[in-house]
Amino acid sequence: MKLSVGGGESLLISWNRCWSGIGASGDWASLKNDLVTAWNEPQRKYHTLQHLHECLSIFEEFQHLAEHPHEVELAIWFHDAVYDIKGKNNEQKSAEWARAALDEAGVSKERITRIYDLIMATEHSAMDELDTPDKQLLVDIDLAILGSEPARFSEYEKQVREEYSYVPGFLFRIKRRQILRSFWDRHPIYGTPELQARFESQARKNLSG
Repeated sequence: MKLSVGGGESLLISWNRCWSGIGASGDWASLKNDLVTAWNEPQRKYHTLQHLHECLSIFEEFQHLAEHPHEVELAIWFHDAVYDIKGKNNEQKSAEWARAALDEAGVSKERITRIYDLIMATEHSAMDELDTPDKQLLVDIDLAILGSEPARFSEYEKQVREEYSYVPGFLFRIKRRQILRSFWDRHPIYGTPELQARFESQARKNLSG
């Protein structure tokens, strides 16, 4: 499947939809611009606006599967909002940014907690703790790149290498194989049946290459 990158208009539509959908108020334009600026930071090579667009494009297709679609969409916006390539707690910092911004915007505590937990689920370190359909959907969307067309998967691998260009080649190859193997060892890789049907087969082909 070819994942569409989209444009600024699609970002605006998405942002307006989820921001109003969670009952937020205040300076939404400033926050959106801050997020776009963050996704455009120069140290990013894969975790860029391209990745955000791709995730939102997949969400657009599968949003009907979400229990709280506006929360999932907002979590997509924030899930890599903080990305320090040498950092160990990017998801936590991203989640904390979301929590502070949404609290200021008057969003209910219940919604904020769910969105915080959604963002934290993208750590991909505790797949057995994906205890809601929305967490599973978000994680599957984030990992859809593994099941992309071969050319896009190859580009993705190059982008990841560029992000970690400071890591010596031999060490990067060892660590990267370990990470990809961890995805391969999941049975299935995708827990949402509809995304599994769409991406599982191609993901296994890509990961076995």
